[in-house]
Amino acid sequence: MSESGLKNPSIPICQGPNPDPGKPKLLIPAGSCDCHAHIFGPADRYPFTSNRSYTPPEASIEAYRRMLGALGFDRAVIVQPSVYGMDNRCTGAAVRASNASWRGVAVMTADVKESVLVDLHSAGFRGVRLNLLFKGGMALDELERIAHVIEPFGWHVQLLLDGRELDQLADRFRRLPVDIVIDHIGHMPATVGVNHPGFQTLLQLTREGRCWVKLSGAYRVSGEQFPYNDVVPFARALVETAPDRLVFGTDWPHPAVNGFIPQDASLLDLLPLWAPDEDVQYRILVTNPERLYDFPRAPKNSSMAPKR
Repeated sequence: MSESGLKNPSIPICQGPNPDPGKPKLLIPAGSCDCHAHIFGPADRYPFTSNRSYTPPEASIEAYRRMLGALGFDRAVIVQPSVYGMDNRCTGAAVRASNASWRGVAVMTADVKESVLVDLHSAGFRGVRLNLLFKGGMALDELERIAHVIEPFGWHVQLLLDGRELDQLADRFRRLPVDIVIDHIGHMPATVGVNHPGFQTLLQLTREGRCWVKLSGAYRVSGEQFPYNDVVPFARALVETAPDRLVFGTDWPHPAVNGFIPQDASLLDLLPLWAPDEDVQYRILVTNPERLYDFPRAPKNSSMAPKR
């Protein structure tokens, strides 16, 4: 059951994206990919599910393209948000409009028809998401079934969860026939510290080579104001442990976040704080997304200097 999204006063309306993304200090190379973003609207064309945790303002393809251009990204990954449930039309329209420069991550049940998967794969989808923190997604008990369904396509399972529970879930993840991708630096409060069993399990999963982590959404886990210094030890521990298993995401348009969100350029400028080495930055921005999302190989730049 869906609705336009503005009829239920009990569902909070979240803030929209900053129309001015700013200008980053970091000059990123050709082929760089923003690996976590969402598109919302128009609501009259793509109605929200009634079973949702928030109502987002419109965040259009055109607005997102402007943000990508301002920061220098050539590629992107559009992630199906919880407010659309399992209706992937909005995300699919964005991916199809990108001329193969964007990829998609869908939400679906394990009884999805093979013809639907074939169509989504052709459009550019390369993963399926389980969102365990917001209403509208797939239940965890479908994890194994959906993993086997997507295995022939070479897709991965992306998980938004409370990272403090990773030590309890790790063995299930290890038995899956596909890779997993963990959102937002593990999505656990920075106050728990890097020695928390959940975060230590995340590090171990990345060492084992079947787990990826998105360096994104620092404001979702930090207990501080920008530049979220309490998140730095988490990001650096991941970089030191598995630099070839990390990707970067802006998390545009930053849905369901209360309080101040910096300009997107400032969020990109956190990357050198987390990964000071330029070669590692290149892997996080370019070569790792190529492997994870099946992009063509970009020309290798001699440095982090921009393409223009």
